[in-house]
Amino acid sequence: MNFIVLTIFPELFKAFWENGIMRRAIENKTIRAQALNIRDHAKGRHHVTDDRPFGGGCGMVFKPEPLAGAVKQAKQTSPCAPVIVLSPQGRPFDQDTAMALAAEDDLILVCGRYEGIDERFCEQFADIEISIGDYVLTGGELPAMVVMDSVTRLIPGTLGNEDSAAQDSFSESRLDHAHYTRPALFEERTVPGVLMSGHHEMIAQWRMADSLMRTLVKRPDLLAGSSLSDKEIQLLDKWRFEIERIIKQQRLRGTNPSSGG
Repeated sequence: MNFIVLTIFPELFKAFWENGIMRRAIENKTIRAQALNIRDHAKGRHHVTDDRPFGGGCGMVFKPEPLAGAVKQAKQTSPCAPVIVLSPQGRPFDQDTAMALAAEDDLILVCGRYEGIDERFCEQFADIEISIGDYVLTGGELPAMVVMDSVTRLIPGTLGNEDSAAQDSFSESRLDHAHYTRPALFEERTVPGVLMSGHHEMIAQWRMADSLMRTLVKRPDLLAGSSLSDKEIQLLDKWRFEIERIIKQQRLRGTNPSSGG
């Protein structure tokens, strides 16, 4: 995978690429990464990349010419790479999108700035616009790092354990199960006994149930849009029965005169 980032602040990516998983992936030649300075394609002595918006209004707009020049430069080495514009107006970035991008050989990531990007650039050069959330950032550099980190994890050979990516949260529309490590006792809190039992089948069942419960409590929308296994349906049915029993008991207590109600 070859990442080509187009930005007016290429120095921001130096530390990102020189640490952690990204560094190991680059050293192992699993990925390649470079940042092209959009200002190199801006005209004039000051290499200005923004200008006032037509029609008036606040803020400045990213000029189309330097962006187009940077894309053309990137296309010289990666002619088939999709051009991704990081924008709050883009489609939400999720695990499915990350998996789709991981199947590409090269990615060109355009980091916007200012009030926005001249729409003519997006119409002509952008293959996809991506947003990492419904909030506004100063620029597209942090979203570009998020996309690269997420995609890199999915590329074979990046992680030490090839099963790690498949077991991450959202990999099957489920949140990950809880994780524990030494010490076994921390501030009077213990590790679930089953995880120290050495019984692999029981541990797998516990992790499946914990993943399902955490998803149900924190992100029920993920379950609504996914296919459930027979074991998961059985667990949900069991929990539903227990919840209904508890609610029934509470209602009966509420009708008891001695309850003070």
